[in-house]
Amino acid sequence: MSNASPSPNRIAYLGPAGTFTEQAAALFAGESTSSNLMPFPSITASAEAVAHRDADVAVVPFENSLAGAVGETHDLIIHQLDLYIRDELVIPIEHCLIAAPNADISDLQVIYSHPQALGQCQRYLSRRFPRTRTEATLSTAQAVARAVELGDQVAAIAPRRAAQLHDAQILEFGIEDDHRNATRFVVLAHEDHSPTGDDRSTILFSTANRPGALLRVLQHFADADINLTRIESRPARERLGTYLFLIDCDGHRTDPALALALEHMEPDLEQLRIIGSYPRAPRP
Repeated sequence: MSNASPSPNRIAYLGPAGTFTEQAAALFAGESTSSNLMPFPSITASAEAVAHRDADVAVVPFENSLAGAVGETHDLIIHQLDLYIRDELVIPIEHCLIAAPNADISDLQVIYSHPQALGQCQRYLSRRFPRTRTEATLSTAQAVARAVELGDQVAAIAPRRAAQLHDAQILEFGIEDDHRNATRFVVLAHEDHSPTGDDRSTILFSTANRPGALLRVLQHFADADINLTRIESRPARERLGTYLFLIDCDGHRTDPALALALEHMEPDLEQLRIIGSYPRAPRP
């Protein structure tokens, strides 16, 4: 694994324009006039564009403060593609109820959105529209396009930018169940990031099948005074009851304390892979 190359120009993301992922991609691009934001129809397609070198990086959703891990992204980096996390971004999420210009909120029969957005507005939907059908789409922006196309009895849940792009009306603002709602996005690339002094690392491992193996692995982080910020298990896809562990921790893989902790835990590991070290994003 090598350190980060110069700033990428071709940035893949889950499209079309108007999604939260586009917002994150634009934030990652910053003020660069040479950046080319490239929409793809799915998280997988955007990441595969990087794997095939049709894009330099992919900005993909990783976890949400309400709905938890984004399974498609996790499965991609664990089981399918040999890519690294080279950056992260965290943005607050505001969902809006959006419909065609002439729609009336009392006439709605169907509400479209991405499954993550539907999950993040579940209590709102149950309370406000207990008899209205919900249907999943590939993106929030696609949901708005469909709502505008199908007419007055259809609405979508999406960011307000999607309403602007499709000349739609916003029926209600801020409909997410928790206004502390935020999504963490990661930037996938062929390399991770060089140390900045304020970094985070994502590490994948599996333990030997013996009592106390996981406890001993985690104890090495505690002994080195390394803070674990997230840990979860994912199916190893070998047989029922076998799991991989994915953790986020403070520090860069080249930091002496983290490097030594990883070395000491090797006897209790069956596999170890550093998914990436990257600058820590500020939380909203």
